[in-house]
Amino acid sequence: MTDLADLDTPCLLLDRTRLDRNVARVNARLAALGVTPRPHQKTGKSIHVARRAMATPTGPATVSTLAEAEHLAAHGVTDILYAVGIAPGKLDRVTRIRAGGCDLMLCVDSVEAARRTAAHAARTGDAIPVFVEIDSDGLRAGLPPDHPDVIAVARALVDGGAALAGVMTHFGGSYAGRSPEDFAAMAETERAAAVLAADRLRAAGFVVPRVSVGSTPTALFARDLTGITEARPGVCLFQDLVMAGIGVCTPDDVALSVLATVIGHQREKGWILVDAGWMAMSRDRGTARLAVDQGYGMVCDLDGRPYADLIVTDANQEHGIVARRPGSPGPVPDLPVGARVRILPNHACATAAQHGAYRVLDGGRTVVAIWERTNGW
Repeated sequence: MTDLADLDTPCLLLDRTRLDRNVARVNARLAALGVTPRPHQKTGKSIHVARRAMATPTGPATVSTLAEAEHLAAHGVTDILYAVGIAPGKLDRVTRIRAGGCDLMLCVDSVEAARRTAAHAARTGDAIPVFVEIDSDGLRAGLPPDHPDVIAVARALVDGGAALAGVMTHFGGSYAGRSPEDFAAMAETERAAAVLAADRLRAAGFVVPRVSVGSTPTALFARDLTGITEARPGVCLFQDLVMAGIGVCTPDDVALSVLATVIGHQREKGWILVDAGWMAMSRDRGTARLAVDQGYGMVCDLDGRPYADLIVTDANQEHGIVARRPGSPGPVPDLPVGARVRILPNHACATAAQHGAYRVLDGGRTVVAIWERTNGW
């Protein structure tokens, strides 16, 4: 076991005590609503994280890249949804993953994509299960639930050689909410869109085995998920400062942090320089749009306790500038060269993607494990 004082910096820390607490919270909420979790692995990108989040060692799970699917499948996960519209050039790779024993499912939102996917399925003799993606918030992919092409897409899949896995949607617009009431209302909009599409397909004679929704805020604050079979929350496993900023969690729930070392000072400017710039933290500035701007991250001591109003106010590639939040009075803490700090991220997915592994903590300052993670597509 290694103490935080002995690690090379910058490096990525994961508090598995907080991770487990976050998993328990969302799973308890979904269980109370009678919905199966299909946790999204876009943030964790690690079999070790997935195993703590999934209901069984074989799934179910959601991924955002085929690299994630390959990583999980190599470790025995067999029930996976790739929740990004499939590019035709990736279908051969999908077939290879499925040939290894993984029931990898896809999604499409157009007749053209459905026909190309179904033609591949027919050519390979593998009736790939495919979801019809529904747009519930007008912000990204998917068909409106009442669009005629919902039926046409399902028909193209089934008649062409694929299988209909169900309908899915993701209410990414839930990040605009600021209260439990906001999130609950958005969850109902998401639910209603998915159920409407499923009902229309069933009325047209299709079997719709799965009705799938996503989004951390809607999963955690939904009050009724009647008609929904599964939910795919992702960032809730780690949480981050954006989620804290909109009221989904608190900074004490954020399981991810970046360990950094003080490398210098600009005392006349009130700056502490650390060796974690935007290459370690990412360029994500998601909290800039919120009531409290956390810069490039909230600065904490080695126990994970935030210093009052101390953030990474600016960042270069390898330099982080630590200072008081603009408008906050008082001096910066006395942190000499060589001192260590932990920085909580704005966006857990983006920060984690800058690193190849987690140094795992169990609520303290000692690394108890190293968990590899996969990057790329």
